[in-house]
Amino acid sequence: MPRTDSARQRFGRADLLFADPVPPHPLLDGLVEIGRGEYSIVLDKGDGARVLKLVSSPADYFLYTAEDRPRGPHFPVVFADHGVVGRASTGYLLHLIEMERLYPILPDGRAAQTADALMDAFWAGCRKWARLGPEMGRVALFNLAEHPPAAIAGSVLDALRALSDFIDAYQVRPDILSDGNLMVRSDGTLVFSDPVFLG
Repeated sequence: MPRTDSARQRFGRADLLFADPVPPHPLLDGLVEIGRGEYSIVLDKGDGARVLKLVSSPADYFLYTAEDRPRGPHFPVVFADHGVVGRASTGYLLHLIEMERLYPILPDGRAAQTADALMDAFWAGCRKWARLGPEMGRVALFNLAEHPPAAIAGSVLDALRALSDFIDAYQVRPDILSDGNLMVRSDGTLVFSDPVFLG
């Protein structure tokens, strides 16, 4: 079933893109930009397996580098933290992370069905808890992890609970609705690629 009326399109933050240019850096010079999010830029490393990601949000940096970050099959593999390479126009430090290459979710297949179930349930929770204002996402994610729909089970549910714990511990906010925040590996495994923001 085509994802033409997904929660992502109803509520996501996909229209907000990081406006800063790629800074000059020996690891980045000459690389092709393949993606841009609200707080990040992704460049193709050229080996078909890894990317270099410029991260301006402390929430993203924590998710990719903290010792107690969520790990497992549904979180990105991070190979290296190349340190600070500048400062974003927002005032935050610009970190350079080397990580596995991920891909957009295609409309058909198991990952798409799981992603749709996650996004629809999270969106419903956000509407239910809208009166909490900025905290609605955290509460919606916690409730989703505690009372998931039948389509969310096994390792995906474990990952969702780990993400909820991380969000609570670091006091960041969840975003699993925006384009690119749920992606897949080349083998079709669903990955929470960029599911947090500072707000």
